[in-house]
Amino acid sequence: MKLAFLFPGQGSQRVGMGKEFADNFPIARDTFMEADDALGFPLSRLCFEGPEDELRLTANTQPAIVTASIAALRVYRKEIGEEPEIAAGHSLGEYSALVAAGAIEFPDAVRAVRERGRLMQEAVPAGQGAMAALIGLELQQVREICEEVTKDGQLAVPANLNAPGQIVIAGHAAPVRAALEIAKERGASMSVELKVSAPFHCPLMQPARDGMEPILRSLKVVEFKFGVIANVTAEINHDRARVVPLLLEQITSPVRWEESMGVVARSGVTDAIEFGCGRVLMGLMRRMYRTIRVRPLEDLASLKALSEPGRAAKPEPSPCVRSFQSLCSPDNLIPTLGPLPLVCAAVG
Repeated sequence: MKLAFLFPGQGSQRVGMGKEFADNFPIARDTFMEADDALGFPLSRLCFEGPEDELRLTANTQPAIVTASIAALRVYRKEIGEEPEIAAGHSLGEYSALVAAGAIEFPDAVRAVRERGRLMQEAVPAGQGAMAALIGLELQQVREICEEVTKDGQLAVPANLNAPGQIVIAGHAAPVRAALEIAKERGASMSVELKVSAPFHCPLMQPARDGMEPILRSLKVVEFKFGVIANVTAEINHDRARVVPLLLEQITSPVRWEESMGVVARSGVTDAIEFGCGRVLMGLMRRMYRTIRVRPLEDLASLKALSEPGRAAKPEPSPCVRSFQSLCSPDNLIPTLGPLPLVCAAVG
């Protein structure tokens, strides 16, 4: 068996995330305490008790997801322990993957993504940006639509390339909304504007990229234990000198998840584990490479299933499906709508 580790991004959060592990495993409880100490406020209480509106604030969501993912990872390493060939994380999840690979320290990652969330939220004034899911179109069709609506200093671009026919665009509100209407005319099975706090992974995030540069430049980056697929290149990186430039570029560039999972498949991986909260990445993989078995690790039941050889997890929608309009696709939501499942994934 060749194994990959997968880490979700923004959109997979829910109140109660990580609580079962923290209640039952000291190593998970210590992980949440470590995050609390690093940030100087009780992130753990926000994860376990909410309120949901606060948890969904981007500056809180991002460290919460990284913390839940690393808590699950540490439980896995204590209880099971098999290490992967490679790792990948959807958008924000790339930070979790780098922590898993030993390239950056967990407290540093939590502090960095807290600022990343704040800066991304502040990069575009409320109401000026938008994101939308265009379902059932090929990437070239989406690119042509975006080029058509980009004019007079207003832009729309592909932002999350999640799976075949499942693409999220981002940019200024007016061209994004115009793209929705054109997509419907050109055969999209669904086109929906997303209720997100900012237009992630597009050039409008340049202020966030600028703000993150000194923060990321101060990160201590060490040698990798295994390679991590970078979102912006869809290539395996082992070079610690490239970590900061890739994380900076990621803020303004599309998440190339479909291509990244192609790298996983070509690497001969047969199994993967999705750490943290939700089963978004499992659902995406099922759309692309059904020969790769992805199992979640988010609670005691999934840990038990993972510990029993040959037992596969039942695909079920992430909690984010219950609020479809809140986030669609990252990193990260799989209701079936007709022949194509609409994947509402993590977007930031």
